[in-house]
Amino acid sequence: MANQDLINARKAKKDEFYTQLVDIEKELHHYRDYFRGKTVLCNCDDPYESNFFKFFALNFNSLGLKKLITTCYDGSPVAGTELLHQLDATADWTHKLRTAHKLVITEVPDLNGDGATDLADVDLLIQSDKNVLTRLEGNGDFRSAECADMLGEADIVVTNPPFSLFREYVAQLMTYEKEFVIIGSLNALTYKEIFPLFKDNRIWLGPSITGGDRKFRVPDSYPLKAANCGIDDDGHKFVRVKGVRWFTNLDHKRRHEPLILYKRYVPEEYPVYDNYKAINVDKTVEIPMDYDGVMGVPITFLDKYCPEQFEILDANDYRRTENVPCKSHGLIKDKDGSICGKNKYARILIRKK
Repeated sequence: MANQDLINARKAKKDEFYTQLVDIEKELHHYRDYFRGKTVLCNCDDPYESNFFKFFALNFNSLGLKKLITTCYDGSPVAGTELLHQLDATADWTHKLRTAHKLVITEVPDLNGDGATDLADVDLLIQSDKNVLTRLEGNGDFRSAECADMLGEADIVVTNPPFSLFREYVAQLMTYEKEFVIIGSLNALTYKEIFPLFKDNRIWLGPSITGGDRKFRVPDSYPLKAANCGIDDDGHKFVRVKGVRWFTNLDHKRRHEPLILYKRYVPEEYPVYDNYKAINVDKTVEIPMDYDGVMGVPITFLDKYCPEQFEILDANDYRRTENVPCKSHGLIKDKDGSICGKNKYARILIRKK
């Protein structure tokens, strides 16, 4: 099986997928005004490998950040490797990179005097006597009390959390009532813990990724037997992952742009579900402009969802009979969403406002 190595890695909860800087830049420019005077936490990030850290360190002054905190868990397979190759590994502070650690930055001055603030200045800052790099007492797990305290200090959380722990990660953000921009699998929105947050407009999708796959760097130990794996020009291993999205509760302009509808409702083109009082729409662009009833649309509808144009419904309220089990996630899924006995993939019920 071509993807068996990827499947096995997921089962083993090997979530070391590192987001490309270009993908971070494309998304975060939509939220620039939110960061001024704020403390940003990247709590799943080795600062010497994470492009989230690089983005915020490079843009610390232009964004007007108050503080940047990054944390790395114990045993990260790439923690500090590139830097340790360049520096004297016997220096006391470099030993901190081999264990769970945090890096706290409150300024990025031009320490090397080249007229610009860049990663070279950040390296000099870390090696200075300001003690911005310190070991953590625990293992750096975002769920630990030590890391939760840092979460309490932060204003905005931006990172790529472990896909296998996405439910727990989002639940913690909700508990602490944090603003966030995080990347995850599109399928996560079908989880019973996640979809209700979309329905209640507490989470929505970011604007920069609406399809295709994205390249993620992986540790050197990662197997490269699948077709979507490779080695880039810098000698780093990568995989291409389909169906990823940005999840956020920071507002952005595109979220309020109504979808332009052009098709008219023809009953023969929009069959009803066997078990739900709704018509099926196979593609978001085919939502009929003149139909005001309940519609089932693909989960990719959320890429175009405008809350002023549509409302998201709980599918349990539109069951035809009590024989259809009540689903805690509020979606139509699997055999329950059949049409003339033929199953459909997950559907969201919506209605025009």
